[in-house]
Amino acid sequence: MIKSINIENYAIINSLKIDFDKGLSIITGETGAGKSILLGALSLALGQRAETNILKNPEKNCIIEVVFQLDENRFKTIFENSDAEFDTTSVFRRIIGSNGKSRAFINDIPVNVSQLKIIGEQLVDIHSQHQNLLLSNPAFQMEIIDTTAKNREILQTYQSAFSLYKDVEKQLSELKNHAEQAKNEYNYLSFQNEQFVSAKLQADEQEDLENELNQITHAEEIKTVYTNVMAALNNDEASVNTILRENISALKKIENLSKHAENFTSRIESCRIELRDIADEIDRQNESINFDSERQQFIENRLNTIYDLQQKHRVATISELISIHSDIQQKLSVIENFDNSLEKLEKEKTKRFDIMKSCADNLTLSRKQVINGIEKYVVQMLQSLGIPNAVLNINIIENETFAPSGKDNVTFLFSANKEIAPQEISRVASGGEISRLMLSLKSLVIENGMFPTIIFDEIDTGISGDVADKTGEIINSLAKNSQIINITHLPQIASKGNNHYFVYKEESIDTTNTNIRLLTPEERIMEIAKMLSGSDITKAAIDNAKELLKNNKIKNK
Repeated sequence: MIKSINIENYAIINSLKIDFDKGLSIITGETGAGKSILLGALSLALGQRAETNILKNPEKNCIIEVVFQLDENRFKTIFENSDAEFDTTSVFRRIIGSNGKSRAFINDIPVNVSQLKIIGEQLVDIHSQHQNLLLSNPAFQMEIIDTTAKNREILQTYQSAFSLYKDVEKQLSELKNHAEQAKNEYNYLSFQNEQFVSAKLQADEQEDLENELNQITHAEEIKTVYTNVMAALNNDEASVNTILRENISALKKIENLSKHAENFTSRIESCRIELRDIADEIDRQNESINFDSERQQFIENRLNTIYDLQQKHRVATISELISIHSDIQQKLSVIENFDNSLEKLEKEKTKRFDIMKSCADNLTLSRKQVINGIEKYVVQMLQSLGIPNAVLNINIIENETFAPSGKDNVTFLFSANKEIAPQEISRVASGGEISRLMLSLKSLVIENGMFPTIIFDEIDTGISGDVADKTGEIINSLAKNSQIINITHLPQIASKGNNHYFVYKEESIDTTNTNIRLLTPEERIMEIAKMLSGSDITKAAIDNAKELLKNNKIKNK
């Protein structure tokens, strides 16, 4: 439950602190005094979106702090699932800076606003007047059924199965689209692959072929040079080899006369031997060079094949062509295996669908099992609230398609009169009837222990007299299971609370400030008397107020 709310610099609130207790707390005040502002501040602390103009003093921070007293067994897991620190006395704090930036804390540890919202939605249910419009909303109607059925785990199991099915369905759709696109290019890839296979490319062949073609093309020029070099080295009478032999013989003759001659002889002999070897290699190379027109044509054709592929794929080397060929082969392999992949995904989709359908069937069954109970409970409640001929029919229609909430369409059909057949709520219910119907449904939620704290913001709109008194008794009885904070304009309901708070404005020359205080027993009598008779409080109104409060005490004993 909420232990306290502390508000600083919010809207027309300068500084406000209010402590709450268990049971039923009543909040009253003049229209425009700031009751809705209190709810706005509380909603902000529970993760609602912050408006840009909430700062009373634009140069100071807005700070809203809510202290909860919580049961560890019931709420610790909720906090842990949202990665928040749990304490039996937990403090939610929201700070809006003068620069418009927002910060959030749970038990003094920074959290993001979504964490506040996720946890806050399970701690407090705020029912404001506009929420009566939710009665016609299928999602709200479904939530009532699911809450009554206590099928949170069943719903979560289904939603997990639904999510997995949708994931597989998406994968399958994407793969089919990809397969269709890929198959369109399969023929082209196959044609390219055949070109590469036919080419039989080898990593180093281009350079070797270019060198060989160059040699064949210039064979005559090469042979002429080689022949001349051989003649100069070896074959001519004035060849280098002949001259070196003659000089070696001359040097040998003076070896006894010069100590360096022998060294020169040896070195020149080494040169002569090297030159002779060179001449022999040139001779062999010269013998190997022949003009082969067929070989030349083969090489030219081979190189043209390589050049064409390089130009087509815009690369300069065979290594790059081989890499491209590998990529093409891989793409072809993937395309050729699409059928296998599609078959596997189709099987997975069927499997996931069966699991999802089974979970959806369980969800539908759990909902249908509580429909009669909801109808009877609400009708009995409405009868006690002055609608003796109330009828509520809940229809669940199973769809062929599946949604995050299951495969069910739910419709609440209502009638308050004998002569009118049950129809959709928006068509047949008046404002007062909607208020009573909403109270009946909310009481059902409270009976199922959904929220530790319920806040009613004028849920009694459109009712009065005995119905208002009965409404107050129902709200008071609900406070036995949950903390109820009820904002009201009706004295019959205001008299039912354990505690009574009064919201008021303080006016000064240059500012207006909203505040709240817990009324003393005497102040409470006067406030209820004022609600009964207006600003001119009569003795009869005071006596009536005392009687209302007295009756409430007797009933609560």
